[in-house]
Amino acid sequence: MSSQAANSVGALDNEEMLLVLHQSLTKKRVLIVDRHSPARDSLRLMLGALGVTAVHGAGNSAEVIRQVKSNRFDIILSDFVLDDGRDGQQLLEELRHAHLIPLATVYMIITSERGYTNVVALAELAPDDYLIKPFTSEQLQARLVRAIYKKHVLRKIYEQIERGELHEAIAACDRVIQQQPLYQFDALRFKGELLHQLGRTGEAEEVYRRVLEGRVVPWAKMGLATALRDRNALDEAEQLAGQVLQEAPEYLSAYDFLASVHEAQGRLKDAQQVLQRAADASPHNTVRQRLVGDVAARNKDLLAAEKAYGKVIERSKGSSLRTVDDFANLSRVLVERGDVDASRKVAADMKRELRGDKQAELAALVTESLCLEFEGATDKAQQFVDQALSLQQEVESEGAAKGRSVSQRLAIDLAHACYATGKQQAAEKIMRQVAAENHEDSHLIGHINNVFEKTGQSDAGKVLLEQVGREIVDLNNKGVLAARAGDFEGSVQLLIQAADQVPNLQFLVNAAKAIYTLMDQKGWNPALAERAFDYLQRAQRKDRKSPKVASARQLYMTVAKKHGIETGL
Repeated sequence: MSSQAANSVGALDNEEMLLVLHQSLTKKRVLIVDRHSPARDSLRLMLGALGVTAVHGAGNSAEVIRQVKSNRFDIILSDFVLDDGRDGQQLLEELRHAHLIPLATVYMIITSERGYTNVVALAELAPDDYLIKPFTSEQLQARLVRAIYKKHVLRKIYEQIERGELHEAIAACDRVIQQQPLYQFDALRFKGELLHQLGRTGEAEEVYRRVLEGRVVPWAKMGLATALRDRNALDEAEQLAGQVLQEAPEYLSAYDFLASVHEAQGRLKDAQQVLQRAADASPHNTVRQRLVGDVAARNKDLLAAEKAYGKVIERSKGSSLRTVDDFANLSRVLVERGDVDASRKVAADMKRELRGDKQAELAALVTESLCLEFEGATDKAQQFVDQALSLQQEVESEGAAKGRSVSQRLAIDLAHACYATGKQQAAEKIMRQVAAENHEDSHLIGHINNVFEKTGQSDAGKVLLEQVGREIVDLNNKGVLAARAGDFEGSVQLLIQAADQVPNLQFLVNAAKAIYTLMDQKGWNPALAERAFDYLQRAQRKDRKSPKVASARQLYMTVAKKHGIETGL
């Protein structure tokens, strides 16, 4: 990446462009991330000498999260080694994962060791550049100017992606490919990802094959592998990911991908081993540790699950990625291992750290119920389950009012507690709802199956899940068939009913698309538009990267633009 960036100044036609870029640097807002105050002060002075005066500092990851939520930064300069064992690369992944910084933000890593740059360059979410200490103000300025120029070249792509105008973003990629040959591979990478996001897998595959004809790069091989997996060519996808890991063992997202292929092949133990290798190489990545815990729990490898979930809690302190589920996961595994004292301690820590969070209170009640049941105190366990069922209604109402997602894993744990204390009807109601709302989420369905196994109801569980599957198909088919028959008003009403009854990703997307299709033909309807927008936002919260969600978002943009409506996603 840096050699390409180094050539970019050659793409500048004249000194006038360089002068403009240097002047634009003085107007940028910068965040310096370093755990040492003197280092921040030194870099601040260096930037001041370059005319950059809007400079903020952060000494730890939690402070970074707080600052980026309240300010928009043009440039982030992060030391590689951070305060809590994490590194600047992991901070970048967290900021991007949580959509806390825009694509236009220049993110540069500062490191004292050249070896780190190899890992950084291979990362799935690579920084815009890196600086090796010591460096001069002239070197800093040159790197920043190059990064700013690259962002300038790609800015139209960024703008369209952030607006949700994915077709326009692809057109912007094509313009860069044609007009800016130095940045064609950056644009091709975006184009492949956008095509994949829109479900245009064949076209994405063509893009990646085109890149690989010119140069062998890990991201293009992984893009091609993803396209192959999505058309169910699992053996070919596995082979390609294996090649990437042989050629570039530091490319950690390839391990995650290979694990997903193994899961699709039903090879859960292989998936766990691959994820563990990646987790060992990147022990501070909480998202990956969580995946290790999930797969290990499904494999009944409780010791490995406990270790992974414990690391998630340890490493996510102060992180925006920390959730109630992190504590609940560890508590659940500890109960299964028979260590109820440790489980109760985790629940107590959760209540203290997440004070005032109703979901945390609910998780603590469920944990205590499962602990009491394990100890044989069923009557006491029932009392906690009753309290949990009552609180669950508050949690769901509050989540709906505030547009917040409610933990589905926690709902499954509550159903487990209900089954364990003889509340069969309440348990079945919860399981039906969770299964219906998340029927495409293999991890959650696996968790449901585990609960049925633990409570001695494997056969009954299979029957329930099959029934839910049939009901979903029937509900969906009614609306889709009405649309095919030309009854768009009837289709909208049926799909609204389905989405309200079972708000899974498929129904939310279908209802939103039906409404936008109707408004495309009949005109904009504010009440219907508001409902469709709500469905689309809820679908995005479930899976922002889903091709189904991307397709619905694109339709929203197209219809809104046709009727002169300002979009708000």
